[in-house]
Amino acid sequence: MQTVDFKYFPLQSGDKVLDLGCGEGRHVIAAYLEQDVDAIGVDLSLDDLQSAQQKHLPFIQADNPSKSFSLSVADALRLPFADNSFDKIICSEVLEHIPNFEAVLNEIERILKPQGLLCVSVPRTWPEQLCWWLSDAYHQVEGGHLRIFNAIQLNNQIEALGFTSYRKHWAHALHSPYWWLRCLFWQGQDDNWLVKQYHRLLVWDLMDKPVFTRRLEKLLNPLMGKSVVMYFRKPAKTGSQQ
Repeated sequence: MQTVDFKYFPLQSGDKVLDLGCGEGRHVIAAYLEQDVDAIGVDLSLDDLQSAQQKHLPFIQADNPSKSFSLSVADALRLPFADNSFDKIICSEVLEHIPNFEAVLNEIERILKPQGLLCVSVPRTWPEQLCWWLSDAYHQVEGGHLRIFNAIQLNNQIEALGFTSYRKHWAHALHSPYWWLRCLFWQGQDDNWLVKQYHRLLVWDLMDKPVFTRRLEKLLNPLMGKSVVMYFRKPAKTGSQQ
């Protein structure tokens, strides 16, 4: 389930792209397939990185030396990269899990090159609030969501670091009801008929991409998209670089 829209986040041949908090690899693999780039994914979970490596295996293009793919364990608060290392950085559905997310934003600003692009996505406010209202366990599980973001406030915090916002959209409207159902039937969600049937719908939509559901989600995203996706550009020079 890809959240970043590369139409608004264009990759160029030779770019060095970081997927920060890559999980099981959806965006770092997508970046690798999108363009001839050095695609790098980092995460704290070794299990997720191993899963990402397995998912990438069918897509390896060993005969194309113009692109590369790598994964490593790293802490978003102390990234093992030099200043101005990356042309593009993706941070999708990560900041809501981290207590000191401001420090992560500072690290992103440090390692992104001047004029580099940043894409950040977080859960949208009101669908997330409903999840919290329906189930305490939803956000109290280990590694769960620590906060509900206000997109305008988060946008302003990122712009305060010197970034310029250039695009925003919403994504995954069809997933909002799925999570509401899971929260409503949290204790028995794995065996609940409604949850199972809705999950089947989402898998069908993901695999077959039927025109009806694709158009329906496009219409519903501004109203109930589960994620808000924001795009930023780092200026040519920042105050610390002058």
